[in-house]
Amino acid sequence: MGTPVTVPMVGKIISVAVKPGDKVQENDPVAILEAMKMEMPIVAPVTGTVKEVCVGPGQEVESEAVIAVIE
Repeated sequence: MGTPVTVPMVGKIISVAVKPGDKVQENDPVAILEAMKMEMPIVAPVTGTVKEVCVGPGQEVESEAVIAVIE
């Protein structure tokens, strides 16, 4: 299945730092979320390989939206 990477609140994805196949360590940046006029890094919850990226720059996301999956 994999581990989902989620966002904590409604906002806009400013940038995505990974692509499918990238290896990430726990706490590596996955994306930057702009919410309430602040930029917030979204980090990998686990070490693994990025299986899927579900968002792109400029995309609006809802709270708890899955933005990537790590295996």
